Amino acid sequence: MSGINKVILVGHLGKDPEVRHLDGGVTVASFPLATSETYNKDGKRVEQTEWHNIVLWRGLAEVASKYLQKGKLIYVEGKLRTRSFEDREKVKKYVTEVVAENFTILGRKSDFETAAQPLAGVGQTQKNEDEFTASPGDLSGDLPF
Repeated sequence: MSGINKVILVGHLGKDPEVRHLDGGVTVASFPLATSETYNKDGKRVEQTEWHNIVLWRGLAEVASKYLQKGKLIYVEGKLRTRSFEDREKVKKYVTEVVAENFTILGRKSDFETAAQPLAGVGQTQKNEDEFTASPGDLSGDLPF
């Protein structure tokens, strides 16, 4: 039996996407996403924020680099990936990331009204007045791993 690896988050970008162009022209974008939840503790309202590392590849990374900025509220779907690397002191580190499969910009229509128009030719659609969706759909390529 195989497992399911599915992540759904709604949160605000902590900074503008960082875009890199790898060998072979592959584009990758990454940014931190903040999700918050509130609960009551000892009669006081407490907000807890979690930070998630989001990674987007190829066409989806290109779309993100054009239309996402710090502070934007988005819905993102993807998979968890954990990778390791060695830091400068040769200490092995691990990082868990959400590899995004699609995202939706949430908010007022005016937040993305002009952004929705040019994307129609690359498989992006405007779902309704309050959402703008980007998914790899007919954008080329699979993940490199």
